[in-house]
Amino acid sequence: MRRFLIFLYIFLQVLVGPHLLNAKEKEKNTPFGVLAFLSWNHNWNNFKYSKKDLEEGVKLLKELGVSFVRIDFYWQDIEPQKGKFDFDKYDYITKLLCENNIKILAILDYCADWAGKFWNGPPENLDNFVNFAKKVVKRYKNKIKYWEIWNEPDSSIYWQPQDEMKTYLKLLKKTYKAIKEIDPSAKVLLGGLTSGGYYALKRIYEMDGKNYFDIVNIHPFVNPLREDCVKEIKILYKNIRKLMGKFGDEKKKIWFTEIGCPGVKKPFKKNMWWLGRSPTESEQAEFLRKVFTETPKLKFVDKVFWAFFRDCKEHFNSGVDFFGLVRWDFSKKIAFEVYRKCILDWKRQKHKKAD
Repeated sequence: MRRFLIFLYIFLQVLVGPHLLNAKEKEKNTPFGVLAFLSWNHNWNNFKYSKKDLEEGVKLLKELGVSFVRIDFYWQDIEPQKGKFDFDKYDYITKLLCENNIKILAILDYCADWAGKFWNGPPENLDNFVNFAKKVVKRYKNKIKYWEIWNEPDSSIYWQPQDEMKTYLKLLKKTYKAIKEIDPSAKVLLGGLTSGGYYALKRIYEMDGKNYFDIVNIHPFVNPLREDCVKEIKILYKNIRKLMGKFGDEKKKIWFTEIGCPGVKKPFKKNMWWLGRSPTESEQAEFLRKVFTETPKLKFVDKVFWAFFRDCKEHFNSGVDFFGLVRWDFSKKIAFEVYRKCILDWKRQKHKKAD
């Protein structure tokens, strides 16, 4: 009898064990992420993340339950002088996140001072950026598998001059090839396109760019105070899907790498954002609930990142400073708990389907 029970136990482990492991792995791979700015420790952002703040931030990220963070890997930080690399800060951030089982979407972005005239313009020699990307990917290829090339290149704020994506696509092609040579298993994302990114994506397709990114990522910002705000997101999604289908690219996943809104204690003129009056903290939480309940249901939307995790301090000098789930002092807003509940609800639904 004892031998039979031992045999039965081993049989069940072999038969059921892998399924349990796969279920646990899928549970970790939730659709939920945040834009966290963990590499911000400069005078222009009021030294947002000191080492102490990083530890506090990651502790709260783990409590929140997000599976991904989106952070900048600044060229200027890593290669402040041509050929001289400093990875200390990014080694620490990467180690801290990996130890807490939080995956990284790394944005390779902005021009180093020595490489071009403007921080938000392409380098004079595109190969200098490609060399920087190669160094970073080679160093972290065993820990980071998702790489985003620039941020919002279709916006005049983050890419100058605007030339209908021509120069950006040249940079994307070169960088994509370099990353894949180093790590064929890596996934390369477009620089997150703005809410008007349909036209930028169309230009990329028209210039035969579809083979130089693995995931389409957009930033579908809408006014949360409008009754049909979530419908607007769905319309953008459908239009993007139609465009992808037109160019034979419908199998790729879509990530919303930024979506969010302010959450202020009291709206007034000085804390308005680009879409008008800033929502209150309770209105922010309600918008978040709608977004993170509805958008994961869209068939090809694989990830949704809230912008931001933590409020800024007099950086944008508008309601944008209050996009966080936590305030500058790390105290939690209502949206933090709502976000956490959305993750727990998503996991419960997955368990029900599995049963």
